[in-house]
Amino acid sequence: MLDIRYFCDDVPAGKRCTSPVTELPADLASMIADTDVGGIVLFANNLVSTKQMVKLNHDIQQASLSAGHDPLFIAVDQEGGRVVRIPHHLGTSFSGNMAIGATAKNSGTQFALQSGEIIAKELLSVGFNVNFAPTVDVNVNPLNPVINVRSFGEDADQVAKLGLAQMNAMQQQGIISSLKHFPGHGDTSVDSHTGLPRVDHDRSTINNTDLKPFKYAIDNSNPGMIMTAHIQYPQLDNSEFIAKDGSKTILPATMSRKILTDLLRTEMGFKGVIVTDALNMAGIAHYFDPTAAVIQTFKAGSDIALMPMPIRSPADIPRIKQLINDVAIAVQQGEISLDELTQSVERLKTLKQQYALNKRVIDNVEEATQIASKVLGAPQHKKIEQKLANHAVVDIANNGVYPIKDSVKKLHLLMPDQTKCMAMTFALKNRHSAFNISCTSLAGKNTDLTKAQQQIKQADLVISADITPQQSMAEMGGMDDIAQWRDRLDKTQQINTLLALMKFAKQQNKASIFISLRTPYNVPQFAPYSDAVLATFAHNTAKHEYVDDYGRLITEFSGPMFNAVADILTGRLEAKGSLPVSIEQ
Repeated sequence: MLDIRYFCDDVPAGKRCTSPVTELPADLASMIADTDVGGIVLFANNLVSTKQMVKLNHDIQQASLSAGHDPLFIAVDQEGGRVVRIPHHLGTSFSGNMAIGATAKNSGTQFALQSGEIIAKELLSVGFNVNFAPTVDVNVNPLNPVINVRSFGEDADQVAKLGLAQMNAMQQQGIISSLKHFPGHGDTSVDSHTGLPRVDHDRSTINNTDLKPFKYAIDNSNPGMIMTAHIQYPQLDNSEFIAKDGSKTILPATMSRKILTDLLRTEMGFKGVIVTDALNMAGIAHYFDPTAAVIQTFKAGSDIALMPMPIRSPADIPRIKQLINDVAIAVQQGEISLDELTQSVERLKTLKQQYALNKRVIDNVEEATQIASKVLGAPQHKKIEQKLANHAVVDIANNGVYPIKDSVKKLHLLMPDQTKCMAMTFALKNRHSAFNISCTSLAGKNTDLTKAQQQIKQADLVISADITPQQSMAEMGGMDDIAQWRDRLDKTQQINTLLALMKFAKQQNKASIFISLRTPYNVPQFAPYSDAVLATFAHNTAKHEYVDDYGRLITEFSGPMFNAVADILTGRLEAKGSLPVSIEQ
């Protein structure tokens, strides 16, 4: 299963192709037809407009069908919250799993069910049939750089129930769901995009925490797919292998027969399709060349090798054909069991038949676009998205600072970037037009501290916010983003600047509110300088542009969580959420 995120007719030596595929090039259509590849996964770069998404997915399927092949799996990572690929201004993004976890005490599985149903309807409308979601990792590590708010929380039972509800909702609509990341990515401090994480839990903890959501889904439903994790689990398999650089290390789960076949299939009874996480991630690619990775994961028990090598130019197409040929030789030579490969093919065919993929192929692009335009971001979908945000916000502390008193006129915001400045300002002004609001963006390397301090002095209330941890490659898309990921803003510098300004506000005896916009694990760092603390778990925004009565182009940013926070701060709503993870108080 390949990604076609970027493709260029010619890539000069030493350069990277960064031209997104928004229309299917003839070379890629021929590759699909020639290879009978099993599926395609698309990323945010591939998805621009409703008609464009519909046509791209239509053309991808036609490339396979016109050559006499089965319909393809066409997949996407539309988890909601931190990881979404459909443009925010088109689809319904939701606030993500940890926000859903924050609503569970009062609302049970309501929002897991509703979000799963809506996400599935919107994906189906533009031609997708697989969603690499939900994430059912149990986030027990506050330093987890890649999962955190993508998890429903730290309680395995709650994660299991919410994960099953969301998965069932997706699959009942006709989208194949892929639970991830087996056997669990919740207690890692390393991102498998950049390294090979290791989990040293004992077997009892593995059973009662990491495996529980997967086991619960298998025992109570029929997951279409389960995605592997590039993680070492010595208590499940301590077998070692020789990496391509000659070093010796423990097999990651993706490459472990003990984990994928003996544990997942035999012991846990999973009958569906096993798909690997992207094989081009450093957790695999650092140790295996592409052909060796595919052969090893098939021997371990995987059914789908996801993104084993990049296809970025016509020169890469012979390489993927050679990889397929090399795997075929491995079968002929007995390195891969023909019987097991045949069983794998049957599982794939059964899944495609079970979800009637042949009946879900888009025939008429114009008609499908009209339907999709009514489904994507439908008013009733947006209403539920806002309702989730309203129910998720957690009141961690409030020393009488909100609801904001009538005497408060001037507000100064300390926000992670200009977009958040605009979204928070827009939401507050919409609720109280008399507010005089200024904002300091902390995204730049040279924040004007003198100006910020002057504005704090003049303010009646200071509202600060932080997004921790930083954006991961899973959010950006994948390994194509590693250069941009490495060039991210220095988070330590941003935090130090924010803390310095919050301390200054406290010295000036200014009333202050702190908002955790991602994981609440950062709260203890900022709480000593705050009179009130809120946790939102999300900061999704959408961009809106219009021309005002004076002919000026106006750009605005808004988002459900900013609306919810503004309603809470102005007394229109009560914060109803409960923390789904533990933080130091």
